[in-house]
Amino acid sequence: MRDVVGLYLNPPDRALVLCVDEKPQIQAVQGTAPTLPLRPGQAERRTHAYRRHGTLDLFAALDVRAGTVIGACARHHRSIEFRAFLDRVERRVPPGLEVHLVLDNLKTHKTKLIHDWLVKRPHFHLHFTPTSASWLNLVECWFALLSRRRLERGAFTSTGDLEAAIQAYIAETNADPKPLAWTKSADDILASVARFCQRTSNSGH
Repeated sequence: MRDVVGLYLNPPDRALVLCVDEKPQIQAVQGTAPTLPLRPGQAERRTHAYRRHGTLDLFAALDVRAGTVIGACARHHRSIEFRAFLDRVERRVPPGLEVHLVLDNLKTHKTKLIHDWLVKRPHFHLHFTPTSASWLNLVECWFALLSRRRLERGAFTSTGDLEAAIQAYIAETNADPKPLAWTKSADDILASVARFCQRTSNSGH
């Protein structure tokens, strides 16, 4: 945790810090009836029934300092798709920079295929978040914005339609990027966890 938070609060010089993760199994769904829009005194209404038109997995890398996103959709999130995404990231990185990737402990990130890719690129450095601590990865905040602003109220008749909506939101993000600022130090976070544990221990249960 100190490693990851340190990258957010004090990124190294001549380096790019990217938060990387997958958003798996995004469903292309369409309601069986049109959504009834808002009007005075009436909330938006939609049917509870829907049709499924397949799923997509989204790979994304959030530039912590700039607020821009590199994204790619795939049918699966195996190591072969992850390596292809790393190739895409590498093509977007300016030459001469060290690259620090913040990501979780998913086994897809640790296969021999990925290891061999990294061995050939010593300027790429991986920083894994602790188990069950995906909240440390800032790209999760961007995934939440994507879901709330583009996916939750959308109607998608195919995976192609869904992918077009995702790519459009990535383009909007990059056209007007707003970096997500991390403010808590590692000591502040650990102190908060300690207070929670103390309250739990003294709860009488």
